[in-house]
Amino acid sequence: MKKPPKYLCERCTNCCRWPGDVKVSDQEISAMAAFLQIPEDRFIQHYTRLRANRRGLSLIDQPDGACIFLDGQDCKIQSVKPQQCRDFPNAWNFPGWRDICMATEIPAKG
Repeated sequence: MKKPPKYLCERCTNCCRWPGDVKVSDQEISAMAAFLQIPEDRFIQHYTRLRANRRGLSLIDQPDGACIFLDGQDCKIQSVKPQQCRDFPNAWNFPGWRDICMATEIPAKG
């Protein structure tokens, strides 16, 4: 069976402009709050919302649907970004992602 291709992120930030749920865990909230040097409760109040399924928190979006931490072409929390962001597009993606994502396919070895 052929393995699905792997991709190298080119940091185009197009996935960061796609509205949706960026799920965050308690550990990720702690790391992001510490990175921003703010208390966790303040981080939760200012940067998260209850997920649509009410099973946890997600980062909020900017009015245009972009991630709250996207600043131009840069992620303000790059070094502590959520695992969901780190995993895109190899561990998860969304319908139509290939139409917007600039990631390059990594040639298969062998």
